[in-house]
Amino acid sequence: MGFNNLKFNVIVRVILLSLTILLFTNLLYNESYVFTKVLVFLLGIFQVGLLINYLDKSNKEVIGFLESIKYDDFSHTYPHRKGNSTLDLLFKEFNNVIKKFREIRAEKEAQHQYLKTIVQHVGIGIITFDTEGEIQIMNTAAKRLLNINQIKNIRQLAHVSRQLVESFQDLKTGGRDLIKLTKDGEDFQLAIYAIELSMQGKEFKLISLQNIQSELEEKEMEAWQNLIRVLTHEIMNSVTPISSLANTVETELSNQLNNELDVNQITNDEVEDLHLAVKTIHRRSESLIKFVSDFRNMTRITLPNIEEIKVKDLFDHVILLLKHDMKQGGIDLEVNIDDDLKFSVDQEQVEQVVINLVKNAIQAIGEDEKDTKRIKIDAHREGNSVLISICDTGPGIDEEAVKKIFIPFFTTKKNGSGIGLSLSKQIIRNHKGTINVESELGKGTEFSLRFPYYG
Repeated sequence: MGFNNLKFNVIVRVILLSLTILLFTNLLYNESYVFTKVLVFLLGIFQVGLLINYLDKSNKEVIGFLESIKYDDFSHTYPHRKGNSTLDLLFKEFNNVIKKFREIRAEKEAQHQYLKTIVQHVGIGIITFDTEGEIQIMNTAAKRLLNINQIKNIRQLAHVSRQLVESFQDLKTGGRDLIKLTKDGEDFQLAIYAIELSMQGKEFKLISLQNIQSELEEKEMEAWQNLIRVLTHEIMNSVTPISSLANTVETELSNQLNNELDVNQITNDEVEDLHLAVKTIHRRSESLIKFVSDFRNMTRITLPNIEEIKVKDLFDHVILLLKHDMKQGGIDLEVNIDDDLKFSVDQEQVEQVVINLVKNAIQAIGEDEKDTKRIKIDAHREGNSVLISICDTGPGIDEEAVKKIFIPFFTTKKNGSGIGLSLSKQIIRNHKGTINVESELGKGTEFSLRFPYYG
């Protein structure tokens, strides 16, 4: 119907134009007014213009529609009329196509927002950048790991770590690297994985970042525990019968000595020497058994029984236990803890850690000849954590010892076993927390405990 309407209009306009041309031709060969000739000529030109404009109108609408698609502009709509002309049908189809494009674009936008939300909330850090280092995506996890707010180019990460920037630039698809970084005074290992991408003729690189410090520490602790299990098993198997036999011989010799008779031509003095030797073996065996049992405890820490308690109540109990030791050492105590500050922990286990740290501080200060001897305990909420610090004015610990201080069996004390701080670290890790130490020779040492805040 629309096509027939178009054909009819064109035919009518062509007929009218033809008649106008015939009339103008006839006037040329007749004696008529020039004005009439000019008028007919202009009428012919006007009709040609109308015909061209009529034919071009649809083409212009098509061109406008195609330009809208080209520039992704679907805000324009065409007048909706219920007629059956070609133009009306054309407008109707244009509106249908524009509507479909709008639906597709809305769906793509929804998918884009969905994927963007996933990328921003995923726990692994993600960064994408081009060959010039210009960053397209940097999710929240990456910003948190690198302790930055917003940057435009990876070269701006040089203030975090120059080695990190070099790793980003050098890694190829499938490449990986480990970088050691420091955040809030805590060292951690950052695992870096890279993949190269090509999109619309441009080269990009996608970097994923993950803090694997926790996993490394767990593996390290697991390795130590396995070693301890093997050592304690073998040592206990050897020492237990020795201790038992030594005890038996000691008892037998003691009985013989009480008879005041020589046995098998051995004088009582000789038997007494034997008795003393066996007694020493027994005593040392018992000591060794206790020593091994202490190490075995490292593999037997139970999971914490979590309950909410006041931080001040826990420290009040610890201070009461160690008050005499501090008074004897002439140590001043400074405590800054909010009365209402709470955290969720296993009170018995965390108390064991705090007692160990405070006793270490007391012993360290006791070795120093300073006039000012002070232990400062501070606890406060910091973001989503409860931060506890125990600081002393002792002689401090050298840098090399600080790096090894949480390793099982390592100790800076003459009579230390090297398990106190290892046990403390394992307990804190079971509470999803962290323990760190900072020390400077001649100035003192500070241990920091950080627990999650669930309030």
